[in-house]
This record gives sequence, C-alpha cells and structure tokens, in this order.
Amino acid sequence: MRIENTFGIDVEAGILATYDSEEALRKVITFIHENYAELPVLLIGSGSNLLFLSDYEGIVLKSNINGVRLIKETQDEVLVEVGSGEICDEFIAQALQNGWYGMENLSLIPGQVGAAAVQNIGAYGVEVCDVIEEVKGISLKDGTERIWKRDDCRYGYRRSIFKEELWCKYAITRVTFRLSKHFEPKLQYGGLIKAVEQAGLSSDVLTAEQLRQIIIDIRRAKLPDPVVQGNAGSFFKNPIVSKEKAEQLLSKYPTMPNYPAEEGKVKLAAGWLIEQAGWKGKSLGPAAVHDRQALVLVNKGGASGHDIQRLCEAVKQDVNKRFGITLEPEVNFI
Repeated sequence: MRIENTFGIDVEAGILATYDSEEALRKVITFIHENYAELPVLLIGSGSNLLFLSDYEGIVLKSNINGVRLIKETQDEVLVEVGSGEICDEFIAQALQNGWYGMENLSLIPGQVGAAAVQNIGAYGVEVCDVIEEVKGISLKDGTERIWKRDDCRYGYRRSIFKEELWCKYAITRVTFRLSKHFEPKLQYGGLIKAVEQAGLSSDVLTAEQLRQIIIDIRRAKLPDPVVQGNAGSFFKNPIVSKEKAEQLLSKYPTMPNYPAEEGKVKLAAGWLIEQAGWKGKSLGPAAVHDRQALVLVNKGGASGHDIQRLCEAVKQDVNKRFGITLEPEVNFI
C-alpha cells in the first residue's frame, strides 16, 4: 500500500493499518503479534516529516484518533485533551475560536497532534512543549497505556523521548494541552514585530486571530505547498553552537542572524548558512533547495528519497566547509 508522505516520494509498505480508538489500536497490536511478529513497525502521522529512502518492508501504523475534550477550566486557563490524529493546525484554529491561547505561532505547521508531540514542533519562538501538559500512549509490545507528564517527555529542540529511546515503541493516542484564556502575543522571533507593523497593527492591540493570519501569510509566502511541490517544510535544524563559536563567526559575518539558546549557547539560522554557501534555488538532479526559503528541500518531480538525501549531503558538506558547522536534518530518514 502506498505510504502517504509530503515529499511525494512513491513508496509502499508491506502493510498499512489505521486505527481510530485505543480499542482499535490494541486489536491491531494483537493482530501483529499473532501474524507478523517478525516485521518491523513504523508509526506515522501525516508523513510531513519523513523521507523514505525505499519501500518499507514492514507494518506502518497511522492514527486516526480524533476528538477535542475540555478536561478542566479555570478563570485563567484550560486543560484540553486532543486525539493524536487531529490535524494540529485545525486544532489551533479551533482553540482560538474558543478563546484558548498559546499555540498561535505554530499556525500552518503541517502534521497531526501526535506527531507534533513526538517532534516537538516549533516556530517563531514557540515550541509545542511549552503548552503540553501530558502525553498518552499505548505500548506496541503489550498494549498497556502509559502517561508522560511534560517533564517526563525530555523535550529539547526538535527532540523528545519519543524520537529517541521510545522511537516506535509507543503509539501516541492523546495529548493534553494547558492553554491560557488571556492572549499574550509572542513577537520576539523571526521578524514578527516587523510583520505586525507592516500589517498596520501594533502589539498592544493585536488579536490572536490577527497574529495567526500574519504567520499563515508569512509561511505561505516563503514555503512551498507540498501538494504542488513535494517537501517536508524545514529540512534542517537550526544549529546551536557555543558562544565562542558564534562570536568567531560574527567577527567574520557581522550580519549573521543569531538568537539566544539554552545553557548560554547561541542558535544560528540554518537557512542563512545554506544561502551563504550558495545553495539557495539550486538543484541537484530532480531535488532542489527552494528559491524562497533555503531551509526547505523540494522534490521537483520524480525525485527518489536517495535524490533528496544526496542533495542534503551536498548542502551539509558545503556549509561545513565554509562555516565549520555540521547541519542536522530535522526530517526522519526511513
């Protein structure tokens, strides 16, 4: 069965199974153990952060668990449990309609809620872990449920326990978010203040809906639509370097974008590094670096996973040669 993926790579799985409830998932797990115990299992969402290098000779599981449930409400905040199969951007829109705030900066990032919790998606100074209260999942080994509080998830920049030691060991079923009932815009990152001003607005009167629309407009202007041109959004992580390394680079490239990171380190803009290395808008066979956002690698048509991988390695090599920095893919290679 063909595996859905936003790169538009034509790949198939030995078995593709979907489930819309915990009960259905447990039945799938039992079926696998009884009939295909020797096969590997891959958990996917919308396939928006995956690069398949070949057909997957195993079992692919996809969540269709939907539902948004208000668990608790106070004067200042809400706890909301969301099914892992819900589309993250659709939930953000629904949250704003209900007056629940905190995820606006993540607008239009593709993918499902469960995958967002695995990847710790982020944009414009906000990461989804900032608003996650807990994550529920079911073991693919024995079907038991486990609950992780946010601190148990070991969140970091585009990482979590689910991407590392628990990768494909638990299927995320539901994510609980702690959202505020008071909107406080987060405009400190990525030129958002400038974009707000260009829209004729100011931060003191800006609404959450207006901020969401501004972010949607920015993303649509810079990022290609996967339906039109296959891609996985940001392909590389923004590298985090020591303060000394950042100062060394800034002495040579004083206009280099840089942002404070955890533990006194500095986050650099991978897109800027790639552009300075001369790759923006360039192709390598049927794969290319996008001409408006160098952080995005695209399938120009008919590219294989290996074509995208070759481009990735060529970009990494040139960035490392120029800046002494090794870029890490944000995308998961399968």
